[in-house]
Amino acid sequence: MIEGRATARYVRTSAQKAKLVMDLIRGRTVDSALATLRFTRKSVARDIAKVLRSAVANAQQKEGASGDTDRLFVRECYANQGPSLKRIRPAPMGRAFRITKRTSHLTVTVCEKPETVTSVPAVDAAPPS
Repeated sequence: MIEGRATARYVRTSAQKAKLVMDLIRGRTVDSALATLRFTRKSVARDIAKVLRSAVANAQQKEGASGDTDRLFVRECYANQGPSLKRIRPAPMGRAFRITKRTSHLTVTVCEKPETVTSVPAVDAAPPS
Protein backbone atom coordinates (compact mmCIF):
# COMPACT_ATOMS: atom_id res chain seq x y z
CA MET A 1 0.00 0.00 0.00
CA ILE A 2 1.56 3.28 -1.15
CA GLU A 3 1.56 6.12 1.36
CA GLY A 4 2.81 9.70 1.24
CA ARG A 5 3.27 12.09 4.12
CA ALA A 6 4.12 15.79 4.32
CA THR A 7 4.52 18.24 7.19
CA ALA A 8 4.60 22.02 7.32
CA ARG A 9 6.08 23.36 10.51
CA TYR A 10 5.75 26.76 12.19
CA VAL A 11 2.71 27.86 10.17
CA ARG A 12 1.43 31.17 11.57
CA THR A 13 -2.05 30.13 12.61
CA SER A 14 -3.45 28.50 15.69
CA ALA A 15 -3.87 24.74 15.69
CA GLN A 16 -7.53 25.16 16.65
CA LYS A 17 -8.29 27.12 13.45
CA ALA A 18 -6.34 24.65 11.32
CA LYS A 19 -8.24 21.69 12.79
CA LEU A 20 -11.54 23.19 11.66
CA VAL A 21 -10.39 23.05 8.04
CA MET A 22 -8.65 19.68 8.35
CA ASP A 23 -11.86 18.09 9.59
CA LEU A 24 -13.42 18.99 6.23
CA ILE A 25 -10.95 16.97 4.14
CA ARG A 26 -10.24 13.92 6.30
CA GLY A 27 -11.23 10.70 4.50
CA ARG A 28 -11.92 12.35 1.13
CA THR A 29 -10.23 11.67 -2.18
CA VAL A 30 -7.39 14.01 -3.09
CA ASP A 31 -9.33 15.75 -5.88
CA SER A 32 -12.33 16.32 -3.64
CA ALA A 33 -10.11 17.58 -0.80
CA LEU A 34 -8.30 20.06 -3.07
CA ALA A 35 -11.64 21.34 -4.40
CA THR A 36 -12.91 21.78 -0.85
CA LEU A 37 -9.78 23.64 0.20
CA ARG A 38 -9.96 25.92 -2.82
CA PHE A 39 -13.40 27.21 -1.82
CA THR A 40 -12.93 27.25 1.95
CA ARG A 41 -12.94 30.79 3.27
CA LYS A 42 -10.11 30.38 5.76
CA SER A 43 -6.58 31.61 5.13
CA VAL A 44 -5.03 28.41 6.48
CA ALA A 45 -6.70 26.44 3.65
CA ARG A 46 -3.94 27.61 1.27
CA ASP A 47 -1.24 26.21 3.55
CA ILE A 48 -3.10 22.92 3.97
CA ALA A 49 -3.53 22.61 0.19
CA LYS A 50 0.20 23.09 -0.26
CA VAL A 51 0.94 20.34 2.28
CA LEU A 52 -1.61 18.05 0.60
CA ARG A 53 0.01 18.51 -2.82
CA SER A 54 3.40 17.75 -1.28
CA ALA A 55 2.07 14.55 0.29
CA VAL A 56 0.67 13.46 -3.09
CA ALA A 57 4.04 14.13 -4.74
CA ASN A 58 5.79 12.14 -2.00
CA ALA A 59 3.42 9.21 -2.56
CA GLN A 60 4.09 9.26 -6.32
CA GLN A 61 7.86 9.06 -5.73
CA LYS A 62 7.59 5.81 -3.78
CA GLU A 63 8.70 2.51 -5.29
CA GLY A 64 5.78 0.75 -6.96
CA ALA A 65 3.47 3.76 -7.08
CA SER A 66 0.92 3.63 -9.87
CA GLY A 67 0.99 7.39 -10.43
CA ASP A 68 -2.80 7.44 -10.48
CA THR A 69 -3.94 10.24 -8.16
CA ASP A 70 -7.58 9.16 -8.49
CA ARG A 71 -6.91 6.26 -6.11
CA LEU A 72 -5.33 8.44 -3.41
CA PHE A 73 -7.33 9.61 -0.40
CA VAL A 74 -6.53 11.62 2.74
CA ARG A 75 -5.94 8.96 5.37
CA GLU A 76 -5.07 11.27 8.25
CA CYS A 77 -4.50 14.96 8.75
CA TYR A 78 -3.91 16.82 11.96
CA ALA A 79 -2.56 20.08 13.34
CA ASN A 80 -0.34 20.13 16.40
CA GLN A 81 0.47 23.21 18.38
CA GLY A 82 3.85 24.79 17.69
CA PRO A 83 5.78 27.32 19.75
CA SER A 84 4.07 30.61 20.53
CA LEU A 85 5.67 33.99 19.97
CA LYS A 86 5.15 36.18 23.02
CA ARG A 87 4.88 39.91 22.40
CA ILE A 88 4.10 42.89 24.61
CA ARG A 89 1.54 45.55 23.71
CA PRO A 90 1.56 48.86 25.58
CA ALA A 91 -1.61 49.61 27.51
CA PRO A 92 -2.93 52.74 29.23
CA MET A 93 -1.49 54.01 32.49
CA GLY A 94 1.91 52.36 32.10
CA ARG A 95 0.62 48.81 31.90
CA ALA A 96 1.35 46.18 29.27
CA PHE A 97 -0.70 43.39 27.74
CA ARG A 98 0.78 40.14 26.54
CA ILE A 99 -0.02 39.02 23.00
CA THR A 100 0.50 35.38 22.06
CA LYS A 101 1.10 34.75 18.37
CA ARG A 102 0.47 31.05 17.92
CA THR A 103 2.02 28.66 15.41
CA SER A 104 1.11 25.14 14.38
CA HIS A 105 2.55 22.10 12.65
CA LEU A 106 0.36 20.70 9.86
CA THR A 107 0.64 17.03 8.85
CA VAL A 108 -1.20 15.30 6.00
CA THR A 109 -0.95 11.61 5.07
CA VAL A 110 -2.38 10.25 1.83
CA CYS A 111 -2.82 6.58 1.04
CA GLU A 112 -3.82 4.52 -1.97
CA LYS A 113 -7.19 2.82 -1.85
CA PRO A 114 -6.82 -0.94 -2.12
CA GLU A 115 -8.19 -2.42 -5.29
CA THR A 116 -11.45 -4.24 -4.83
CA VAL A 117 -11.12 -7.85 -5.84
CA THR A 118 -14.32 -9.54 -6.84
CA SER A 119 -14.53 -13.28 -6.59
CA VAL A 120 -15.47 -15.18 -9.71
CA PRO A 121 -17.68 -18.20 -9.09
CA ALA A 122 -15.86 -21.46 -9.66
CA VAL A 123 -16.80 -23.36 -12.79
CA ASP A 124 -17.55 -27.04 -12.20
CA ALA A 125 -15.96 -29.57 -14.50
CA ALA A 126 -19.14 -31.53 -15.09
CA PRO A 127 -22.15 -29.79 -16.64
CA PRO A 128 -25.34 -29.93 -14.60
CA SER A 129 -27.65 -32.79 -15.55
